[in-house]
Amino acid sequence: MIYFVEDDNSIRELVIYTLGSAGMEAEGFEKPSLFWEAMEKRTPDLILLDIMLPEEDGLSILRTLRKARKTREIPVMMLTAKGSEFDKVIGLDSGADDYLPKPFGMMELLARVKALLRRTKHEENSNDFRVGCLYVCPDKHIVKVNDAQVTLTRKEFEMLCYLLHNRDIVLTRDQFLNHVWGYHFDGENRTVDVHIRTLRQKLGDAGGYIKTVRGIGYKIGEQADEE
Repeated sequence: MIYFVEDDNSIRELVIYTLGSAGMEAEGFEKPSLFWEAMEKRTPDLILLDIMLPEEDGLSILRTLRKARKTREIPVMMLTAKGSEFDKVIGLDSGADDYLPKPFGMMELLARVKALLRRTKHEENSNDFRVGCLYVCPDKHIVKVNDAQVTLTRKEFEMLCYLLHNRDIVLTRDQFLNHVWGYHFDGENRTVDVHIRTLRQKLGDAGGYIKTVRGIGYKIGEQADEE
């Protein structure tokens, strides 16, 4: 997902259309307040920011993003009419990953976006998982929530990876037992429920991503469980 904060409707709509045509999921916001509301619900892979905005300027938004543990690693590209070297230096010094002055061509924008995404994901293993503030590296047995490492038991880790491999798919208790423990589900067995409960507790802020589907089982998704 790519978020674009731009108060000029024509530019915003053209950029969102271009990104969508290139197979990228993107959403635009004309006001910073709308952007911040969306950030509460979903963390994007990349943010495009204009500098001159109502309510709050782009540099202020950028500084806020860089201060928060949950958002400080998100790549940010500044798109602005200010093309002077001074403004470019200010933007980059504030934590921007790239800077593209207006007017810009859509092909150049696409190329820069793709390059930035490749660069920021270069060190991230393709088998790694990110769901909101949760990061899991199965190969290195690493689990982090808001960049803080979390220690799980072997079974808890296997359950979490199984959920992530099947993101947004409801998994039954029987499937968990077959995959993680290697035996069939006994109707009186609460092993899965107990492990899910402790897993949620250990994941803290990310524990709500594991959702209970009544009468069926569990699944994982970025929006927190409301139960």
